[in-house]
Amino acid sequence: MGRTREAGCVAAGVVIGAGACYCVYRLTWGRDESEKIWDGDDEEDEEEEESIDIVESGVKTGKGAKANAGMGTGARLQGEAKVKAEVGMELQSGSDIKAAAQVGAQSGGGLEAKAKALFNTLKEQASAKAGRGARLSTISGNRTLAPSLPCPGGRGGGCHPTRSSRVGSRASGKTKGRTRGKSTRTPATAWPVRRGKFNFPYKIDDILGAPDLQKVLNILERSNDPFIQEIALVTLGNNAAYSFNQNAIRELGGLPIIAKLIKTKDPIIREKAYNALNNLSVNAENQGKIKTYISQVCDDTMICRLDSAVQMAGLRLLTNMTVTNHYQHLLSYSFPDFFALLFLGNYFTKIQIMKLIINFTENPAMTRELVSCKVPSELISLFNKEWDREILLNILTLFENINDNIKNEGLASSKKEFSRSSLFFLFKESGVCVKKIKALANHNDLVVKVKVLKVLTKL
Repeated sequence: MGRTREAGCVAAGVVIGAGACYCVYRLTWGRDESEKIWDGDDEEDEEEEESIDIVESGVKTGKGAKANAGMGTGARLQGEAKVKAEVGMELQSGSDIKAAAQVGAQSGGGLEAKAKALFNTLKEQASAKAGRGARLSTISGNRTLAPSLPCPGGRGGGCHPTRSSRVGSRASGKTKGRTRGKSTRTPATAWPVRRGKFNFPYKIDDILGAPDLQKVLNILERSNDPFIQEIALVTLGNNAAYSFNQNAIRELGGLPIIAKLIKTKDPIIREKAYNALNNLSVNAENQGKIKTYISQVCDDTMICRLDSAVQMAGLRLLTNMTVTNHYQHLLSYSFPDFFALLFLGNYFTKIQIMKLIINFTENPAMTRELVSCKVPSELISLFNKEWDREILLNILTLFENINDNIKNEGLASSKKEFSRSSLFFLFKESGVCVKKIKALANHNDLVVKVKVLKVLTKL
């Protein structure tokens, strides 16, 4: 409490002294400015030192300069380069400051500059005594003073509020104009921050054991936050890439929890759910559980946005589910949609849909339903050398498998039961495909050329 009371007394003394100095200056406005208060003591020191300025505008009042009374509040006042050590080097009480002001009243001249310099000196000592330092700066044209020290001569007796949260900043003795402080105000966030209800307890690339997988499944089942659902699905999908976790997730009842989210309207959640089921479907026992949802996945894949991430994820899941012959019959009704998608889709969709159809062509039991479905005649454009190797190899494999199955199943003799818009007519009866394939025999790619020769030898 002693230091606090002492600092308060110092501040009170400075206020009284500064007010007295200013009143004396106002009373002696018209006196001869040639008189000096320190009798020439100021001329002893020629060396300039750094000082602290109070910036009010652009006009400076320095050592030996006359006070400019016509500038009003727009005048810029600057203290002397150096104040004698005799003036206020020791902290004075309120009565001592008044006495110094009375001595100053007996002289005229540069009293304004002397009063300001005295005030600056006293203010510096008071701030140092209070332990806060006397650092002054100007911020965007506003004054920033040491705490608890009023600004003399201001309208209303006070200072303008500052925009900086800092009370002081370092002031250079060689001031070359206004100094601008950097604002400490936190800028507004440009984009809203997406926040979950709680932090997800695991990283998405962590390999978890059964207890932790159970916790993730519980979070996924109970949470309605899309952000939490997405992280949980990615975590489960990454863990499902390992065979030991494929069994663990099934045994923990995770398949229905994941499959439930394929009904959501959020495309991101559906995509992540398809990816997790895709990794789980590598396991034969998991396929037996996932087959319940295969028709729903197929329908959603056909009606969602063309070439979207959801469509690609659904096609990958269907491709994994049709690697074996056990569940292919569940998708036979979608054959026309698959061929339409093969024609309409982009490069990546074409690759994925051809892999899916090739799975059907490797099952002879699906041949009749496959070749009897209606296909767009533009499908013949895939037998074109302008396509790259992967497209050509897949379409040639598709043609080769169908041609072999037609021979093995004896379907060539029953060609009357197939319409002119069917796959059977396009591949077998029209002869257009054979001409296109023969034109590929001169392809620049050796792998494609070998594949073409293999197909032609089976015709």
